[in-house]
Formats: sequence, structure tokens, C-alpha cells
Amino acid sequence: MTKTAERRPVTPAAVHPVPAPPPVGGRRRRRLADQARAYAFLLGGLVCFALFSWYPAIRAVVIAFQKYTPGSDPEWVGTANFTRVLHDPEFGAAWRNTLYFTLLALLIGFAIPFLLALVLNELRHAKAFFRVVVYLPVMIPPVVSALLWKWFYDPGAGLANEALRFLHLPTSNWSNGTDTALVSLVVVATWANMGGTVLIYLAALQSIPGELYEAAELDGANLLQRVRHVTVPQTRFVILMLMLLQIIATMQVFTEPFVITGGGPENATVTVLYLIYKYAFLYNDFGGACALSVMLLVLLGAFSAVYLQLTRTEGDSA
Repeated sequence: MTKTAERRPVTPAAVHPVPAPPPVGGRRRRRLADQARAYAFLLGGLVCFALFSWYPAIRAVVIAFQKYTPGSDPEWVGTANFTRVLHDPEFGAAWRNTLYFTLLALLIGFAIPFLLALVLNELRHAKAFFRVVVYLPVMIPPVVSALLWKWFYDPGAGLANEALRFLHLPTSNWSNGTDTALVSLVVVATWANMGGTVLIYLAALQSIPGELYEAAELDGANLLQRVRHVTVPQTRFVILMLMLLQIIATMQVFTEPFVITGGGPENATVTVLYLIYKYAFLYNDFGGACALSVMLLVLLGAFSAVYLQLTRTEGDSA
């Protein structure tokens, strides 16, 4: 009688042996190769930023301390450009108009996009159509938009005054009046730029859990109370960031004063950026233009740092 061989169970490892882990040096080389490829893809963007953003900014800071005109060698003059700009009669008017424009833009152009987003969020039909309608002004080139509103504000045959005459109401000078010109430009800027802000607000509103609104309704909260106690706290971060971005953008307003009013009437719409344009391309004073640019840069940088610190501190305490 033969003795049967003892059978051993066949394990998956015996059929498909597990490969040995790669050596530590191989893993490091593979990780370095992946990082090199990632930085190679980023290189194009870094080069574009360096050439078209960082270098012009650094160059502007240098020219701010030089007497520089095209075709001549720059001459170091220290703070003379800043002193000359500070004593310019248009300097105070430009900063006053810019700050007033920013304040009006916050009162008019910050509340309207949020209200439109609330309305669009409550719609049940034709949502896509109304989103396109709201966003359509953003797709129009800024110069074309400004020219359109310039015709709209024309005191003679402009559409605004024609509509007022049709309703038997008194007409207005709109962009030609010293009291109404800046407000008219704020309306133009709000109409032209609110589409993107509305969509950002709408995305933030749609990310709010519906259970919060249901709980508020069960507690007897009306619409205003739901907006105050649910919507605003849930979108607080988006509101604060968009407010900062809007302040920075409105402090650099240029297209509307340049195309519609030309800084007039009587310097009522001269802004800081428009004054920089005048120094550089009308006065041929690139040193003064860069000095004014550095002032604006320092102000916006300091404001952004303080604003972010205050909002972060408030958020941590909350």
C-alpha cells in the first residue's frame, strides 16, 4: 500500500506572488520626477506672471523715484515725484472722487447683486434664462458697454431723457452734471460687472443645506428672518471676500470716466487711475504716474491686510 503525499492548500500568494516593494531610492526618484513634471507645467504660468505682472510692478516702484521720459536716460530724483504729485490740484479731487465712487458702489453695487441672487435662487422656472440675462452685461466688452451708456445718458436725444419726456417728468444732465456724473458712472459699473457677483452669490446660496430653512420655518421665521439668521451667516465668508474684491476693483475704476465723461465735468469724475493715465500719456511724466501708482498700491495693500486681519479675528471669535 503506497503512502499518499500530503497535499497543501494553494494560496493566492502562491499563484500570484506579491512583488517586492521598490527600494527607497526608487520611490524618491519617482517622487522627484512627478514634482519636476508638475513644476514644468507651472513654468509657463510663472513666466507669464513674472514678465507681465511682477516685473512691471517692480519697474514701476523704481521709476517712481526717477525722472523718466521715453528716449532719455532715467535720473534718480528720490521723493521729488511724490512731492510734485501731492501738490497737484487734481490729486485731492482724484482721491475724493475715487473714495466717493467706492462708497456709492458699496451702497448700490453690493446690495443689488445679493438681492438678485436671492430672487434667482427662489425661482422655480426659467432659471437658466434669467441667469444668462443677468450675466449678459459681463460678456459685453467694457468699452462697448461704456459707449452704450454714453449714448443712453446723452442729454439731448439719449434714451434716458426720452423716457422721462415720454412720462412727462423733468430731464437730467446725467453724466454731464457735476452732481449726477459720478452717480451715473456707478450705475454703469454696477450694471456691467454684477453678473459674475450674482452667480457667485447664487452658488453660495445653493450650497446652504435645506434643513436649516426647514428648521427656521418650523420655528415660525418669516422670509426676512430666514435671510438674516440663515442666509447671511451661511454666506458670510463669500460676502466678506467679495466686498474686499469690490473695494479693490472700484478703487481702480478707469474705463467709465475715460470713455463717458473724460474726467469731467469740472474734474467731477477724475479718479486716481484716470489721473495716472493723464500723467503718463498726456503729461509724458512717467515718474509722477508711477509715484501715484505706488501710493495706490500701498493704500490698497495696507487696507487689504487690515481688512483680512479684522475679518479673520472676528471669525475666530465667532
